[in-house]
Amino acid sequence: MYKTLPTSVKSNITRSITKVFEQYMAEINWEEKLYNINDFLIIWRNYIIHDSKWYKELSDEVKTSSEFHEELALKMNQTITRILNEPPTKEQIERIEVLQKNKTPEFNYSCKAEAAFVEIKLEQLN
Repeated sequence: MYKTLPTSVKSNITRSITKVFEQYMAEINWEEKLYNINDFLIIWRNYIIHDSKWYKELSDEVKTSSEFHEELALKMNQTITRILNEPPTKEQIERIEVLQKNKTPEFNYSCKAEAAFVEIKLEQLN
């Protein structure tokens, strides 16, 4: 069912997953031990119902389809896995090293999205 959606809707779904996941992780300061899938899903559900345009474009049949929700869960897992496995760019690493010089605490990061979060945090400390 997901595969039959227009390309624009599928792209918007992926962007929404990325946006909400990165916002959620920022709220918990990218502390993996604080990650709670149920908390994330509550935020996700609230976002799609109140803020997403693509959700409003779906028919009631799609919205209530268990097949669609299974495929959406798979897409969420794939998107989150992609986010977590995308390495920081060389430029991000260089900027963070400059910003982090002589700063305590030293921030760790493992992916591009987390590096973007760290960079913002370090800029705020300056």
